[in-house]
Amino acid sequence: MNKLWILFLVLNSICFSQNLEEQIYVATETFIAHPNRESLQNLIEKEAQFKSELKTRDEQLAMVFLLCHKGYYLDQNSALKEAIITYEDALNRFNANALSKLSDFDIIESCLNPLGNLYTKTGDFTNAESTIKQYIFLAEKSKNRKHEISGIINLSKLYQTIGKHDIVLGMTSDYIEHLEISKAQRKKLIAIRVDSQIALGYEDIPIQIGDRESYSNAIQNKDFERALSVFQKLKTEQFSNENLSKRQLAKLLVQEAKLYRILEQNTKASESLDEALLLLLPNFSGNALPNKQDLYTENTFIDIFDLFAEIQPDVQSSLTYYDLSFYVWSLLRDGWTSQDTKIINQTDHKIRSEKCIDLLYQAYRNTRDSTYIFKAFQYSENSRASTLKDIFHKKMRLQKHPNDSLLIAEYDLLKQQEHITGLLKTELLGENKASVIHDLNKNLTEISLQLKQLNNTLSKKYSLDEQVFSKEVLREKLTQDNAVLVSYFYGKHTLYQFVVAPEKIWVDKVVLTSETENQISEFIHLFDSASIINNDIQKFSNSAFTLFKLLKFHAVSDFKNIILVPDGRLNFVPFETLLSEESQTTSFSKMPFVVKDQNITYNSSALFYVSENAPNPNTELLGVFPVFENTNRTLTYSINEAEAIQNEMKSKLLMREEASKSNFITKAKEHGVLHLSTHANATPAIIDFYDGSLSLNEIYGLDLNPQLVVLSACETGIGIRYKGEGAMSVARGFQYAGAKNVLFSLWQINDLSTSEIMSFFYEHYSNTQSPHFSNRQSKLDYLEDEAIGNAKKSPYYWGAFVYYGDLVTPEKEFSLYYIIGGILIILIVVLLFLKYNRSHGTNTAGISS
Repeated sequence: MNKLWILFLVLNSICFSQNLEEQIYVATETFIAHPNRESLQNLIEKEAQFKSELKTRDEQLAMVFLLCHKGYYLDQNSALKEAIITYEDALNRFNANALSKLSDFDIIESCLNPLGNLYTKTGDFTNAESTIKQYIFLAEKSKNRKHEISGIINLSKLYQTIGKHDIVLGMTSDYIEHLEISKAQRKKLIAIRVDSQIALGYEDIPIQIGDRESYSNAIQNKDFERALSVFQKLKTEQFSNENLSKRQLAKLLVQEAKLYRILEQNTKASESLDEALLLLLPNFSGNALPNKQDLYTENTFIDIFDLFAEIQPDVQSSLTYYDLSFYVWSLLRDGWTSQDTKIINQTDHKIRSEKCIDLLYQAYRNTRDSTYIFKAFQYSENSRASTLKDIFHKKMRLQKHPNDSLLIAEYDLLKQQEHITGLLKTELLGENKASVIHDLNKNLTEISLQLKQLNNTLSKKYSLDEQVFSKEVLREKLTQDNAVLVSYFYGKHTLYQFVVAPEKIWVDKVVLTSETENQISEFIHLFDSASIINNDIQKFSNSAFTLFKLLKFHAVSDFKNIILVPDGRLNFVPFETLLSEESQTTSFSKMPFVVKDQNITYNSSALFYVSENAPNPNTELLGVFPVFENTNRTLTYSINEAEAIQNEMKSKLLMREEASKSNFITKAKEHGVLHLSTHANATPAIIDFYDGSLSLNEIYGLDLNPQLVVLSACETGIGIRYKGEGAMSVARGFQYAGAKNVLFSLWQINDLSTSEIMSFFYEHYSNTQSPHFSNRQSKLDYLEDEAIGNAKKSPYYWGAFVYYGDLVTPEKEFSLYYIIGGILIILIVVLLFLKYNRSHGTNTAGISS
């Protein structure tokens, strides 16, 4: 009886399983037959029920089938975020259950291809590249040339979107003459190639046959009347294509509006934009601004609102449209998990910010209303260091809730993401197997999916809105520090200088011409080698004073403490080495360097300046000194540097072979001050240890909270520069890893002078615990040291080190100077008084007699 009962249960289970699989397929096919909102809602309800009952791999495969068709419908109906989530679910199930071994289901056509395109559409470029490369690999492995070339087309479009036109030309050239390419695919690749040639300014582009190529040639020749005529013919053809989505049609209308805008036909441009909005927002009336709650993750909205902003008659209307673009951009950004993706997208954000600042500056000039200045300053702030701000906020959140398992998991995943990204970049530079790169791309995608799921949960539990600060908060902090904030915005056409003082705020601008750009570049390149300045001291003096005036730094000459937020090329300018007056002297110690009169503390954003960070009470120093003896990279004076530090600080020094990569990673969290005296490179950004190098992505993956990081190595502040994010340097890596206070170098520095500067620095730091004070004082000590010859006092030798971080009030030495000074003054007064009395007494006696 028991055996019969068990047999019944087994048979019943099998039947139920088969029924569930069949139910999923039937539900999906019913939806495919009549795809609409009502049938979608019905499918979603059944999907939830099915998911709670899934047990077998066959059922999982049926669910993947359902999800892929649901994702396709959502994509076609402009629900891009929901489509991405659906496809990601399908891909995750397909991989987790190893369904490729169960069935020949075409995961490329049904899921990977549309998912990769969706990532591109929504600006998630890292996931797009990873996903497309995954299915190109799978297609090559299965010798499916159609999918392989389709992947190349989509990858070319992606690279074109992010401006990598040289790569596009190389890829399209390789595949256009491919033996197994279809006519349609070849035509697409030719069109992509032509667009990239136009973007790169190629003059000899072969004229192709057909309207698409005629349009491209008209744009290239700036014959916009002709371009509009050809485009409208293309538009008519496209609108009759029933297979095109509303999104694709909306993009056509935006392109038409752009042509009308160029031809100064703003009314027609507005009509085309309204028509595009109506396609994307069926409930949009066309008589007013769309409601924010109706907008969704669709970058076509950004194109629409940006263009609307350009044709508005007044400042406020333009800003309103730009703010809608920023809002949609933030919706898209919520779906990006990769730092690289965020950095790439920051470029467009900064360009839009410049347009807003231009409008507000003009409004200020017209009205003299200072509220416009602070609003422009906020646009400037919001355009910079977004990824550093992101990780800073997440670390602050984790510090507040150190036992939250979700926050811990999120941070671990972020570190894994950076680690795998670093490995992937290393593999791409080598000659490794495609399978290794495929596996890394796959791992990167899996981590991204996990981060997205966590973000959805955490966003409901915690608020991670971008922190903002008021004018009052900033002024209060500046009053407390007796400081002034100078923030630059380096745009495409204009350099803005925002100055926020405790009592007022003002703005100035410099038009960026080829002449002004050259003045900035020439000054930076004076520090390319030690001989340049010494060979023509007067040239340096002229350049240093010219740049001082150009950057309007005289505007803050009355302030002792400067909080400096540089931007663009100004990230590479050592402001301390500028001259505040004209100078004819060849004696460097007598030159009116800014460092002599002002203390400069740099920062990546004013937000970091006003943000309170829990200080690390640990003051013990970890020093890393590989030395590299008996090699052509020996750092002879690094040993002197180590001895000077040991004399001044409680420290643990890793010398020679002990200065290994693993030792540093293990011991870094145990110390409050990290000092690395070694070699470093700017491109790619790496820092060397005795047994190897730490790459930028590996540094990103560290978890640090030191009081201070000192990077006593070459070019630690130099790297590939991105708009709005600054240089991807070793120093930025440590900032991302959790170091708020970092002292680093802007060029290749001399071994001997570095050891002397560092000796002076730690002599003061051990007494004051103030990095900014010690950094400035070390430079002054170096200039005043009579044992150092004039040639070695060139700013090349002492100006490289800049300090980014908090303005820390000196603990002892600063007050001690005042005490000693006060005592000396009192003694002088007493001596003068006694002398006066003695002299006065003698004179009186003489008169009496």
